[in-house]
Amino acid sequence: MGSNGSTGSAGARRGERIADALDTRLPVYEGAGGLLRKAFPDHWSFLLGELALYSLVVLLLTGTWLTFFFEPDMGEVVYAGSYAPLRGTLVSAAFDSTLRISFDVRGGLLVRQAHHWAALVFVAAIGAHMLRVFLTGAFRRPREANWMVGVTLLVLALAEGFAGYSLPDDLLSGTGLRIAQGIMQSIPLVGTYVAMFAFGGQFPGHDIVSRLYPVHILLVPGVLIALVTVHLLLVFHLKHTQWRGPGRTNRDVVGKPLFPQFAASSIGLSLITAGVLFVLAAVAQINPVWLFGPYRPDQVSTGSQPDWYVGFLEGALRLMPPWETNVAGHTFMGNVLIPAVVLPGVIFMLLYAYPFVEQRLTGEGRRERHLADRPRERPVRTGIGVAAVVFYGVLLLAGANDIIAQSFRVSVNALTWILRVALVLGPVLAFLVTRGVCRALLDAEREELAEGTESGEVRQGLTGGYESDHRPMERFRPGAPRRLSAPPRTGTPDRGPREPERHSR
Repeated sequence: MGSNGSTGSAGARRGERIADALDTRLPVYEGAGGLLRKAFPDHWSFLLGELALYSLVVLLLTGTWLTFFFEPDMGEVVYAGSYAPLRGTLVSAAFDSTLRISFDVRGGLLVRQAHHWAALVFVAAIGAHMLRVFLTGAFRRPREANWMVGVTLLVLALAEGFAGYSLPDDLLSGTGLRIAQGIMQSIPLVGTYVAMFAFGGQFPGHDIVSRLYPVHILLVPGVLIALVTVHLLLVFHLKHTQWRGPGRTNRDVVGKPLFPQFAASSIGLSLITAGVLFVLAAVAQINPVWLFGPYRPDQVSTGSQPDWYVGFLEGALRLMPPWETNVAGHTFMGNVLIPAVVLPGVIFMLLYAYPFVEQRLTGEGRRERHLADRPRERPVRTGIGVAAVVFYGVLLLAGANDIIAQSFRVSVNALTWILRVALVLGPVLAFLVTRGVCRALLDAEREELAEGTESGEVRQGLTGGYESDHRPMERFRPGAPRRLSAPPRTGTPDRGPREPERHSR
């Protein structure tokens, strides 16, 4: 599926002269000329996906380096490294190698912390990218499959992050594994067997680190790379969505050609991403496992908190009432199963199904949509998105209810009940407020289109009254309508065949 890219900038003309020069020297370029001239929108919101991609690149490079020094073994050794407070302590080989990377390998701490920061940014960028896709309707036909690939990438990123977080076998990650074991055991009928298989026996077992290691460095990264490749191929094949504007239709893409303008800006973003991650690694300490100490089953670190992307799961466990019952001689642990298994399953099933549900309800599934909606144009969808963010935010706060209660000197039980009420009412209020704000913005926009913007000048009429002067609108935000009409709900459908994409002068 192709599209027509168009731009009149001098940079584009220089790019075409370079392309023509290469065309005479590299026979390969002649066949790939159409691909290299493919146009990409240059709005900043379209760079969130690239930020996730380059964070993944940093993850892969730093993770490969760390594999040369990490030992995925839970066998006990006596620590004899450079960190004096733990010298002589009985620790696992995994924890010992983590300390050796941090204190005895040149540059080891920098690379390890860059790896951890890249993981946090990677998940955050995927989430922000998917939120942009959701709010602009970029998941609609023909991009439903790419949306599902994105949701799968988010699930794998969460699993990959938790697996890597658990490998050092420190007290904090061990506490997280203890929670994971409880979640496994809450599954009816098969939970005990699943936990015994994962941990190689009774908790903490001897196999969990050695089993998580190949999952973390081979299985999940391999699937991630494969899905990212599929995602990029679909983006190239289906073309980017774009904001409405002059010359922008369902059949045309206005922006930078892939080579050299877009490639240059993309390479610059990759270098900035890597540089910021390593600066963070150098100046902002993260996951200091030597302060937590090695894992001990009889100890729990005070104020222990997981990484932010699984904090919602911790919060759901803390807010869930103590529901537990017996069914046919089996204990049903609803206080663990519902928040930790059922709730995430429902959330991701809704994410997978949403494009099809919305298009079925709105009747838009029969036509392709290549122009992005502004969030205000879809009050209901935008309200749902904001409600989901509020729901997640309440769960994230609940995951730190003990620390919040201690910091503000309030009762942890009272705070828990406040957050339970907020979890139910907060998303509803957020939806209603957001929908109202979107409608108000649309009304104000129609008024400006009809009357123009205030000039700041006041004139006196013949009757002696005063009125403010207006002038026609001259500046428009991306996607804003430029004529007096209700902002369109969707882009113009493309009914005809698509032409091969070309980059005009």
